[in-house]
Amino acid sequence: MDKQHIKGAADKAKGSVKEAAGKVTGNERLEAEGKMDKAKGSARNAAGNVKDAARDLTK
Repeated sequence: MDKQHIKGAADKAKGSVKEAAGKVTGNERLEAEGKMDKAKGSARNAAGNVKDAARDLTK
């Protein structure tokens, strides 16, 4: 697991909290920010997967 996976997981967790808080409070902006953070986390995880695959190919 590299930094991209860790950052991705953190972004996903932060996004989930924001999204849930936005839904509970009726704050659409906060909910949208949460969804964006979750998407950012998924992108970082994908980048980490690419790095892992490249690293495995060079072994």
